[in-house]
Amino acid sequence: MLAVDSGGSGLRVALGTAERGALGLRESRVPVRTGARGIDPAHLMEQLVPMVRELAAETGVTRPGTAVVGAAGLTTLGDALRAELPGALRREFGVGSLALVADAVTAYVGALGPRPGAVVAGGTGLIAVGTDLTGWRRADGWGHLLGDCGSGAWIGRAGLEAALRAYDGRPGGSAGLLARAEGKFGPLPGLPGLLYPRPDRPAVLASFAPHVAACADADDPVATGILHAAARHIAESAAAVCPTGGEPQVAVTGGLFKMGAPLLVPLEEELAKRLPHALRVEAAGDPLQGAVRIATDLASGALTLPSDASMVHVMTGTGD
Repeated sequence: MLAVDSGGSGLRVALGTAERGALGLRESRVPVRTGARGIDPAHLMEQLVPMVRELAAETGVTRPGTAVVGAAGLTTLGDALRAELPGALRREFGVGSLALVADAVTAYVGALGPRPGAVVAGGTGLIAVGTDLTGWRRADGWGHLLGDCGSGAWIGRAGLEAALRAYDGRPGGSAGLLARAEGKFGPLPGLPGLLYPRPDRPAVLASFAPHVAACADADDPVATGILHAAARHIAESAAAVCPTGGEPQVAVTGGLFKMGAPLLVPLEEELAKRLPHALRVEAAGDPLQGAVRIATDLASGALTLPSDASMVHVMTGTGD
């Protein structure tokens, strides 16, 4: 079996068997390109082929019959991937059964496994996904201009706004965030010119989020307020997708939540307030582990995740 995690920071690949699990791993720091046709299947294969060949030599797994590809942006940018990837994987590796899944789903399965609940995946961006095992619900994940509320980019942008307010002398500013912004980016009048033309603008914004957490840790009330607002947004997204019946589990996963107590303490309070019926648990694994779990279940005929044209799309070797 072949498991792939394609995200905003690069590509991770595992090769193994359903009986023995992942036997070898490879990683690329180059994200798969997105163009006019959406996610570029040729660029994905360009990276994937040499990585899988290296893994095949290392593990002895030369013809993976089952593959799972978890891809960021699949729900809205995945048409070319759905059309071309099944044939490409069949030709190159002999893949006969393929599941194309949204990266939020691999994050979900990595965190909770195939059980009812809700998972918030947070990093530069943020998305929540939930299931009762009959269908999927998602909230946010709309990008840094339209949403991703509570994400690293959202927190960083709010922190820089507070710095600029202090620079201007407007209410709501923070001298501590102003000092940190100048230390990181230089004189603030030059910030728009540094930020707006950048194609990686969300990542640049997110790079300031740890400074917001540091100021909150030092009892800066403005920074503390930003993180409390982020916690509300995150909990609202989790509540929007969490099953309302039974005993669902709720987990968070991703680099955003390494920010520590300034974010996690108010987040736990908000989750308890909005989801009193849900059990809060630690994420068991990451998105690549989720892809491995899905591939294992698919290969053994034990996949119980609900099918969905945009979130979980299982195809045969003919591309159907």
